[in-house]
Amino acid sequence: MAKVTIDKAKCTNCKKCIEVCPVQVYGMENEQVVVKDASKCILCRACEVNCPHAAIKVED
Repeated sequence: MAKVTIDKAKCTNCKKCIEVCPVQVYGMENEQVVVKDASKCILCRACEVNCPHAAIKVED
């Protein structure tokens, strides 16, 4: 299973990861982007590549 982490110090909650993720790994909770279900991650790294603040890390 993939390990998906969001660096809250870097994340601005722009929702880009939510927009680009093809399998809905991310969601919103209390107005913050969160990892809803890392088990869905297909390791495409679209979120990591498209994050404008380098706040997301995806590891196998």
